[in-house]
Amino acid sequence: QVDLVESGGGLVQPGDSLRLSCVGSGRFIHASAMAWFRQAPGKEREFVGGVKSDGEPFNVDSWEGRFVASRDNAKKTVYLQMNNLKPEDTAVYYCAAVLSGGAHIWPHEYEDWGQGTQVTVSS
Repeated sequence: QVDLVESGGGLVQPGDSLRLSCVGSGRFIHASAMAWFRQAPGKEREFVGGVKSDGEPFNVDSWEGRFVASRDNAKKTVYLQMNNLKPEDTAVYYCAAVLSGGAHIWPHEYEDWGQGTQVTVSS
């Protein structure tokens, strides 16, 4: 089991950048794929960006390269760099982990979740 704690959320203006952090604990965190999801009110949880256990990031095309995940295994931390934020990016952002090093983009594939951090994009 992995415990995850997110931080770095807040209120930003459209066009701003923000970096979220997620600190993990557990013996196998280094062997886990890590990902970021988000959930807005009334919407389903959706994949934002992830990073394999070997450090290679993986994304989906719909984000236009605005969201990039990375990790520092020495610090047991995964990051989400978010650029050119838009009001529709407003959501609670969650960190997730699965003891499988590959690229997983569906919520049901992940075993452990953090409590989430709120990101609000508004002028």
